[in-house]
Amino acid sequence: MEAGAIASKRSVGRRLAGLFYGRPRLQVGALLAAPTAWLVLGYLGSLAVLLAAAFWGVDALSGELVKSFSFDNFNTLLDDSVYRTIAVRTILVAAAVTVTDALLAFPIAFYMAKVASNRMKAILVVAILMPLWASYLVKVYAWRTLLSTDGVINWVLDPVGAHGPGYGNVAVWLVMSYLWLPYMTLPIFAGLERIPNSLLSASEDLGASPFTTFRRVILPLVFPAVVAGSIFTFSLTLGDYITPTLVSNNQFIGNVIYNNITNNLPLASAYTMVPIVMMIAYLLVARKLGAFQHL
Repeated sequence: MEAGAIASKRSVGRRLAGLFYGRPRLQVGALLAAPTAWLVLGYLGSLAVLLAAAFWGVDALSGELVKSFSFDNFNTLLDDSVYRTIAVRTILVAAAVTVTDALLAFPIAFYMAKVASNRMKAILVVAILMPLWASYLVKVYAWRTLLSTDGVINWVLDPVGAHGPGYGNVAVWLVMSYLWLPYMTLPIFAGLERIPNSLLSASEDLGASPFTTFRRVILPLVFPAVVAGSIFTFSLTLGDYITPTLVSNNQFIGNVIYNNITNNLPLASAYTMVPIVMMIAYLLVARKLGAFQHL
């Protein structure tokens, strides 16, 4: 009996092997079936339900969802200046975080890719990854302590008659720039490593200045990596609500969505369209600038 069962299993295995042999498309399809199903059902499906809820309403008396098609939530967001102000504030802070991280990450990544020895490169990669091992809340609370009235920043600046930014938009910018810096540094580092050193030497031999080499050789080749990093920093800042809650009294898009998700799901769903539309527009602009042509 056992021998028959083993032979039966082997025959099934052989039939499956024969089915996939010489059919690369079928092999790829079988490998991607499970993750594709999860993406379509788990992510895109839930996102579609959330966006559909943006066209619903809430009964004023009972608070129950009214599943009837309406643009009232979008009209509220457009007509109320508070929501427009919050959206503009969030987008500006996200843009500031992205630019700041790009300016900070580029020299670090260039040193790692083109100057540092292999040992130093490994040390720097670990140093960049190490903050990601710590809890997100621990890092934000650490910054909250630093930025407090009796925190270290004010203690250091007090002898010269200055003071720190305290809690507010500047604090959100500082904390998020710190949090998302590794997500910008690593893609740029990977992009710079793919640039042959011979190109830089050729540019120098032809008499180009370091700035010209950076502008005409390095930046065009590493631009897709910068865009990849900026997608992380920009999108993560748009959707974050914990950092603004802890280091600022101002509202951001994430705070509005979080505060309304239980009481007014349709309005919260409608407001999620703002970061989605912003990211789509950003990706279209990046594609227009040729950020994805080498990917």
